[in-house]
Amino acid sequence: MRRSMQDVQSEVDDRDIPLQKVGVKGVEYPVQVLDKAKGTQSTFVKADLFVNLPHNFKGTHMSRFIEILHSCREDFSMKQFLAMLEDVRNRLDAEKAFGTATFKFFIEKTAPVSNMKGMMGYECTYEGTVDSQGSKEFFVSIEVPVTTVCPCSKAISDYGAHNQRGLVRVKIQSTAFFWIEDVITAVEASASSGVYSVLKREDEKFVTEQAYNNPRFVEDLVREVYMALRNVPCERLFKWFSIEAENFESIHNHSAYAYTEFVS
Repeated sequence: MRRSMQDVQSEVDDRDIPLQKVGVKGVEYPVQVLDKAKGTQSTFVKADLFVNLPHNFKGTHMSRFIEILHSCREDFSMKQFLAMLEDVRNRLDAEKAFGTATFKFFIEKTAPVSNMKGMMGYECTYEGTVDSQGSKEFFVSIEVPVTTVCPCSKAISDYGAHNQRGLVRVKIQSTAFFWIEDVITAVEASASSGVYSVLKREDEKFVTEQAYNNPRFVEDLVREVYMALRNVPCERLFKWFSIEAENFESIHNHSAYAYTEFVS
């Protein structure tokens, strides 16, 4: 006769110390995310999943986090992410569940003149919280590399102007569906130029001249992205978003930085 195994995690703890977060960190897992052009795309997430632990619980069941993540691997949409956290909270009998999941999102970009195609990767993060009272919070963060040309350098130089690659980080709180691709497009259009994985000589000429004709301070970049995000197609306006831009200066030994927020 098979003996039942002891469930140590479910035993009572008498130290009277609640834990705000217990769970798993750095779980790498293959998933499918929504793709505007192709329906879905394959990528992998690096996820952290947690619940709170009441003072009288000895431990949580760590394997259940992975079981639930596995069940969501073929639909890792924004909506499904919050549903996954709610499932985690219910199955682990917790008051709150928390989670973050970071993944590379890929877009096939076409060079502006040669029409050569290449894949660009953008780092994205889902971040959410759900609780037993029905409260939910969800954020999406997207990092977009761009090119900027310095307006001051252009104005004071007899020829040329210094330029640099930069990184725009957008964090959005929304209760409505939106496409990650639309945010990336809005950010790239706000810079002096977007960046590409494949450029032939004729493309290089086009991109550098386009950037030269659209100089942007880091302050300009943040303000342009702010205005562009107010026009991103969405069922309802974003509740809140933040924008930070960092230019990796080409003639200074430091970065230029700017940040702002929007609250509806």
